[in-house]
Parts: sequence; structure tokens; C-alpha cells
Amino acid sequence: MTSDTDTPASRLVIEAVRVALGRVAASSSDSLFAVALSGGLDSTVLLDAAARCAGASRVVALHVHHGLSPNADAWSAHCESFADSLGVRFAARCVDVVRAGGESLEAAARDARYRALDQLCDEHGAKALWLAHHADDQAETVLLQLLRGAGVAGLAAMSPERIDGTMSVPRVRPLLNLLRAQLEHYAHERDLNWIDDESNIDTRYARNALRHDVLPVLAVHFPGFRDALARTASHAASAQRLLDELARIDLEHARNDSNENALALETLLALDDERAINLLRYWMRSLGFAAASTARMTDILRQLRDALATRDGHALRIDHAGHCLREYRDAIFWEKGDSADPADLDEGAPAPRMAVELRWQGDEVWRLAQWRGAFVFEACDADHDDAVAESVLRSTRLCARSRAGGERVRLAADAPSRTLKNLFQERGVPAWKRDVPLLFVGETLLFVPLIGLNRDARPMDRDGPFRRIAWRPDLLIA
Repeated sequence: MTSDTDTPASRLVIEAVRVALGRVAASSSDSLFAVALSGGLDSTVLLDAAARCAGASRVVALHVHHGLSPNADAWSAHCESFADSLGVRFAARCVDVVRAGGESLEAAARDARYRALDQLCDEHGAKALWLAHHADDQAETVLLQLLRGAGVAGLAAMSPERIDGTMSVPRVRPLLNLLRAQLEHYAHERDLNWIDDESNIDTRYARNALRHDVLPVLAVHFPGFRDALARTASHAASAQRLLDELARIDLEHARNDSNENALALETLLALDDERAINLLRYWMRSLGFAAASTARMTDILRQLRDALATRDGHALRIDHAGHCLREYRDAIFWEKGDSADPADLDEGAPAPRMAVELRWQGDEVWRLAQWRGAFVFEACDADHDDAVAESVLRSTRLCARSRAGGERVRLAADAPSRTLKNLFQERGVPAWKRDVPLLFVGETLLFVPLIGLNRDARPMDRDGPFRRIAWRPDLLIA
């Protein structure tokens, strides 16, 4: 709430927070929202104004402890004390900042911070995450993106509100149209105390160099540069929305009929290069992947065109964000892992894994670490199509082996036996998924993941109780 003694700058802060609060209230008048609290000026002002406008009970202050400064413990204590003085609940999370190859410390810390904030929002039931970025931050971001040669998405910089599949809750920036000087007026009027991160004056960091060495000069010669850069970001955001709409149209046309997360390769490559890259970027972003550079996207498109021309999807070597882009039967899709994962036995097999034996004694799960999964033995009725008598499983040692080539399976009593290669191809199992353990009882093949039970291994005279066998990759085991 405002008072008669509030300055115009203070009233601007309150009004900006009220506008953002109105969007939260539109979904639920009593919903909880989070404020990311670093302890600096910006987040201190935002938390104070949020508590005044919404009431302390509707706000949770979230702090991320990066451990990068010797003062980090003191900052965390300061934030907790400030939140407590407002009657606002407080939560903190310590993170380890791990830099990937070529990644800057700033980028690694930012990624770790947002992951932690999303987790804390989930834990506390917050419906939105408020961030204290302001107009000066936006100007810095646009300039940095220009200097890095970023595309339209980069120039769009920070949006007032962002919602997509990469985050748990919407990220809202109520103060994005306000200047830092206006926040300072508010803080002094409210007699607020904040902390100064000593790294903010280190001009070895690109953003700090802009803030301290470049922007003051711009302000002298181009006093309205912040508004101009904000308009640039707005124009870029509008252009990006149109590009995204085009990508959505192309995505619907290019979706694979049997897998909604896959694209039809020929449909994708029928587009010109710019439009195909736009679709690939949108598709990757919709899957929650980090953005790739223009050079990287150009190389991805080149490899896809080569794969289509040579009809050799096994030649693809496209790794990104912990996934590998695969091609199978004119469809491309992302799989966990990388391009070094094993291919089909008949296309250049991996080295056979060491066979493992088990004397089955009623085991429910047989974990096979080298195949990153487990056989599960589930109780079932005698009339189940895949029922195997426990007496068969106990009769001799079970053995899990790699494919050696030439193995055959009979899937029905009146059907001929078929090679595993033919069955995998018939069922559309991609080559790199065929490196599965074969389950033998003695020397007889009993069960093949993704294929099923070998009827030749199941005797006609069976005594119960019975089990059905399933293969569960690690991620599918509860």
C-alpha cells in the first residue's frame, strides 16, 4: 500500500508490484508466490513491496547459496533476518556450481540458481517465481546479446513473464520497466538495508564491464538508451513470437505418426535451411533443451541432409544436452545418452558384455548393472499368455548374455521361429535399443526384452505357481 509521504518513485514500485499481483490473483486470490532473494538492492525492494501489497502470508522468500564468495554465509543469514522482519517465510538451498566445457562461471551459477529456485517453488507450493530484474538489467542484457551476435531470441532478452516446459512455475519480473535509481529511492525511503556482492565490481565479467565502463558513457551521449534498448527487446520478442508460430505450424506437419516426440526427416528437410533450423530450435526448446549456437544448428542440419542423402542414419554423431539425435525409418528423435551408445549387432556390434548367472530362488528383481536395467519376475495366473512355471526357473541356472548372432525365437506354438534381427526390424526397434540381455534357462533362450517369451523354452507340462518376465530399464524401476 502507498502513503501520502511516498515519493513518485516509491509509488511506481508499488504500482508495478500491484500489476503483477493482479495476474497472480487472477488464478487464485490466496495463492502463494515466491520472491528470489539475493539480499541485494533489487530483490530487497521487491520482497518488501510484495509483502506490503500481498501480505506476508502469501509470500515465500527463496535464497540460493552458491558458495562462491567468502561472504555467502553472511548473505544467507542477512536474507533470513530480513524475511523474518517482514513476517515472510524463508527457505534457502546450497548449490554446487559445476562448469561444463567452455561455460562461463556466470552461466553455470545462473543455471544452478534457477534449478534450485524451481525445486524450492515445488517444495513450498509456490505458483509463481518473482525475479527483481529491472530496466538497467534489461539494457545490459540486450547489449550483451548484440555483442555476442545473438539472434532474435537473444535480443528479446528478458520477458516480463515467462512460462514454458523448462521451468516448474512462471517467472515474473514486476520491476522490468523501472530504473535502478527508482528502486534506490524506494529503498532509502523505506530505510531498507541490503548487501553488495563484491563480484559486481569485477570488470573481468562482461556484464560488469558494460555496467561500469560502457553504460555511463552511453548515458551521457544517449540519455534515452535504456528505453531504446527496451523497445529493441520488445520488437525482437514480437518477431520471435511470429517465428515460434511458424515453427508450431511446421512442427504439426513434421510430427512422426507413431511418435509425437519425433520428426519426419523428409518433411523437415523439405524446408529451406532457415525454416528448418527455426523448427529444430523450437522443437529442442519444447523438449527442455538448452539453446544451441548457430554453428551447431548448421552442423546438425548438414548431418541430417547427409543422412537422408546416403540413407545412413548410423553415421549421425549429434550430441546435445545429454541426449543424442537418432534417425530410424525416416524419423529423428532425441535419446538419453550420446552417439557412442551401442548400435545393432548386425550394424557393428558393441563388445559382448560378460555373461551373468543367477540361481533363481523366488527373486522378484534381478538387477543387471552392465545393461542398466533389471529382469522383473511378476506373479501371474496359469492362463497368462507369457506365464512361466517357477519350476522352470528353478530347474537350472538362469543366464543373461549378450547377443551372439543367429538367435531365434518362436513367439507362438504354431508359428515358425524367427531371427531376433528380423523381429526387431518388424517391430520397429531402433538399432541402438537392441543391445539388451538375452535370458537363458540353461542353454535354451527363454526371454528377449522388447520381443517376448520363446515358446520353445516353455514345456507343455507345467506346474505352478507361475511368473511372467519383464525387462525394466533403470529409469522405469520404482
